[in-house]
Amino acid sequence: MEISIKSITLLTAVILTGLSAGLFYAWMVSVIPGTKKVIDITYLESMQSINRAILNPAFYLIFMGSPLALVISTVQQYQSGPKFLLLLAATLIYLLGTFGVTAFGNVPLNDALDVLDLSSLGEAEIKDFRRSYEVKWNRLHWIRTLFAVLSFLLSVIAVFPNSAP
Repeated sequence: MEISIKSITLLTAVILTGLSAGLFYAWMVSVIPGTKKVIDITYLESMQSINRAILNPAFYLIFMGSPLALVISTVQQYQSGPKFLLLLAATLIYLLGTFGVTAFGNVPLNDALDVLDLSSLGEAEIKDFRRSYEVKWNRLHWIRTLFAVLSFLLSVIAVFPNSAP
């Protein structure tokens, strides 16, 4: 059995998109419930620390590698009928719903939190900032998680030639 470049690219896209969806899902079911139980200053300090720590090569590989591999795989499958359409949908869903929501929603919120000098704020200001940040950030996170999982599922379906509609 010969493995083609198209197959390797598709497998890479599926794995990276699955890792991305898994990261966001795991965050949604573990970190978010945990942070809801801590006091305001602890929440903001923790989110500052996490937001700085996640900017690492492993995260960039899955977060930016997913759309890149999806785009390449979609182009490679251009004349593959349903497989192409599934990958095109997976790519657009990831680009808009996961990458776009993160870049234009979560990242600006993270940037605003990053420059915040928590030691200079009073208790009421900390409480207000947390409330505003947490509600928006969690809503956007839910959206990007949903789209990452949907993109992953579509790309998995595309792997199985007889299961494509």
